[in-house]
Amino acid sequence: MAGRFPHKPTRTTVRGGHLPLPPTSLTSPTSDTPVDLGLTLGPLRRGPADPTFRATRDGAVWRVTLTPDGPGTLRVSAAGGRIEAEAWGPGAAWLGETLPALLGADDDPAVFVPRHKLLLASHRRRTGLRLTRTGLVMESLIPSILEQKVTTNEAYGSWRTLVRKYGEPAPGPAPEGMYAMPDARTWTQIPSWEWHRANVDGKRAATIVRAARVAARLEEAVLMDPPAARRRLELIPGVGPWTSAETIQRSNGAPDEVTTGDLHLPGIVGWALAGDRTADDAAMLALLEPYAGQRHRAARLILLSGRVPPRRAPRMTPGDITGL
Repeated sequence: MAGRFPHKPTRTTVRGGHLPLPPTSLTSPTSDTPVDLGLTLGPLRRGPADPTFRATRDGAVWRVTLTPDGPGTLRVSAAGGRIEAEAWGPGAAWLGETLPALLGADDDPAVFVPRHKLLLASHRRRTGLRLTRTGLVMESLIPSILEQKVTTNEAYGSWRTLVRKYGEPAPGPAPEGMYAMPDARTWTQIPSWEWHRANVDGKRAATIVRAARVAARLEEAVLMDPPAARRRLELIPGVGPWTSAETIQRSNGAPDEVTTGDLHLPGIVGWALAGDRTADDAAMLALLEPYAGQRHRAARLILLSGRVPPRRAPRMTPGDITGL
């Protein structure tokens, strides 16, 4: 159908560091339903004050990305079922090329067949959900490492502090306070006391440094199938199944890579699908087995449904750092 996402984006010349992109249909090759920008790009946002991500009052989403060509700023907005986008900086052309994948052009929600009433209802309410594919590993790996075994607010604060201090200001007319994340070499040179000031313990800091030293090899994972990509990441000491899944879900747009080792997810899935709030990883995977090939999508739809078990134990308090 004319106007749908192209499968093979062409290289575009950027003049003056600014790339206005032609309006593109927000429907995907497998659905006539417009893509929901908030649902699709939401997983890339690391907290409400993420310096690399901003949703503005006019409905636009801004992203500042360290692309293979350098930093770039992307602005996307939905208008009448179509996307309007602009990009700035050395990475503008790369952002233009990868925009369809970012908005879920490679995702096929039509293959998902709900087998539970809750998932059927959630799927119907969120027909605009697509699984994003950024094509960038380190961008998702580093904040995922920061989120290991601490509260999300602590991890978001660490990410915000480090990106603002060591990143590069966003090119173009981005909202104030936006930055591109530091490059791999910069991550390896952050002094120990600055990690401490950012509330990052030595174990997580060391894992990030180890990953940054082999960043080029890790970025190759975007060309691999998701299981092989996760194995590549898990060669880094300190990167386990939880971290690799959280990364590959975003970088590779992996619909089947469900997160294991999470403190809350098994209980949420167990409660939603079987009324069992005590479910562990094994029980969760058994419940998700009917969705093999789409288990991450199923888990995401469960989370979006809002059906969670009543809370018994107190939330993790800041400072509960126990390692991977």
